[in-house]
Amino acid sequence: MNTKPISANTGENGGLVTLARRVNTGISGWMSDSSKYVLLMPAILIVLLLSIFPLLISLYLSFARVSFLTGVDIKFVGLANYAKLLTGSEQRHFLGKLGTLSPLGWLVWLAFIGVMLYMMFRYLTSPRRRIIGTLTRTFSIIFAGALSYLIISTLSEDGLPGTLVVTLIFVFTGVFFQYVIALGLSLLVTQNLPGKRFFRVLFLLPMMITPVGIGFLFRMMTDTTKGPFSLLWSQVGLTNFSWASTPFGARAAVIIGDVWQWTPFMFIVLLAACEAVSHEQIEAALVDGANRLELFRFIVVPQIVPISTTVILIRLIEAFKIIDMPKILTGGGPGTATESMTLYAYNLWGTLDLGSSAAIAYLLLVVVTFIAMVYMNSVRRRLVEY
Repeated sequence: MNTKPISANTGENGGLVTLARRVNTGISGWMSDSSKYVLLMPAILIVLLLSIFPLLISLYLSFARVSFLTGVDIKFVGLANYAKLLTGSEQRHFLGKLGTLSPLGWLVWLAFIGVMLYMMFRYLTSPRRRIIGTLTRTFSIIFAGALSYLIISTLSEDGLPGTLVVTLIFVFTGVFFQYVIALGLSLLVTQNLPGKRFFRVLFLLPMMITPVGIGFLFRMMTDTTKGPFSLLWSQVGLTNFSWASTPFGARAAVIIGDVWQWTPFMFIVLLAACEAVSHEQIEAALVDGANRLELFRFIVVPQIVPISTTVILIRLIEAFKIIDMPKILTGGGPGTATESMTLYAYNLWGTLDLGSSAAIAYLLLVVVTFIAMVYMNSVRRRLVEY
């Protein structure tokens, strides 16, 4: 009996094998070309649904007036919401009341403008100047000059700061003290001191408490009439004193609570940066006779600058969204002395003024973007060069 092997490329069986190979090749090609898009599509849709679409809707609402009298009525009003905040009925609430600048105020403002113009002069005389860079820096000088004048004028004796200035006070004052305290603690616990591991954990405890809990904690601590610290306040003669009765005291309470809450975040990042400093360079500098200040200035600072600038930028952006501390601790009072822009937008949203609330959110976006860009283009470059 003669039998012949069936060829894989001829006859009926050969055709089936060829078809199977083509199908496998097509599936493999589809898997290699299109599968990545299929796998990424759910994540892309979720991002669009939860981020991009609400962003576009809120942008449209900032140019509209929303009414709920007979259903939901959205009417396009153009720049009316922004005009109401910047030049209209809400100008005093948002920007504040301009006061008369004292000689010291004029000196501070002119010194700030002089620094900005000097930076502009250095850029114009450098070989890396560009037309776009010149235009953006000119706009930055105008915007920064107006913003600084607003801050100095509203903080004068006969002025009244609005929510924009209050937010800037919280941001710059809070981030400054957070960085200084966190850097000092980081340098301290990197020394060969007894119990430093215990204090590393202790300094992180505020991060484990919710912001709402911290707000109620400091509300209790600043109450001189009752609570666990009432006896302490009575011993120093502050029984009938209320932190929230004066604008300065209320802002100080909010800033202290915010510093206590966010210093651990900067501390843990700067601690990692300080521990990564080269010990060989420190030992060589000590052999050469360098003191502690010289070690910090010429060895520690240049190595922690990249981490420092990044963590400061993160906290600057995050600090602009402060709402829990002033909401719980002072309720934005007295008056609007501790009302941040985020809390202002939240209060307008609670009154169903969605258009003005969205307009405040986008004005906040403009301010944050401007400050972040100025910081990245000036401060970081000079610190790295240093």
